[in-house]
This record gives sequence, C-alpha cells and structure tokens, in this order.
Amino acid sequence: MGDTARDSEKKQVEIFRRMGSEGRLAAAVELTRISRRLLLEGVQRRHPDYDERQIHLETIRLTLPEKLFHAAYPEAGESLP
Repeated sequence: MGDTARDSEKKQVEIFRRMGSEGRLAAAVELTRISRRLLLEGVQRRHPDYDERQIHLETIRLTLPEKLFHAAYPEAGESLP
C-alpha cells in the first residue's frame, strides 16, 4: 500500500515529461482557467446579492494579498460590504 503513492507519482511525472513544455503549459493554463471559474462561481453562490462588479472584485480579492488588493482597487471598499 505504501508504494501506491510513489508509483502514481512516477506515472504522473512520466506523463508530464511526454507532454513536453508546450503541453505542460497548456495544461497549466487550462487548470488556472478552471480554478478561476470555480472561484467565481463560489463567490456567486456565497453572495447571490452581489452585482457583477462586486463578484469580480471579490474574486480578485480572494486571489491577491490584502494590501496589494487595496492598493490596486482603492474603490473596492465602497463596492464590497
């Protein structure tokens, strides 16, 4: 049982190597796109009262450190409850 994780990891590394750099980049971009979409959908479900701008800002807020978010979006304090 202890070797299963190691065997799985070896298989995954083998698959990634066969994909080549372009394939790995494409997979990373797709995973990023999917995770952002899931994050946006989660914000929509948690805050059904938010308008599109609030949903957009909250999604960004969840991906940035707080100081950076407020520096980049100083108006967000007025938009988000």
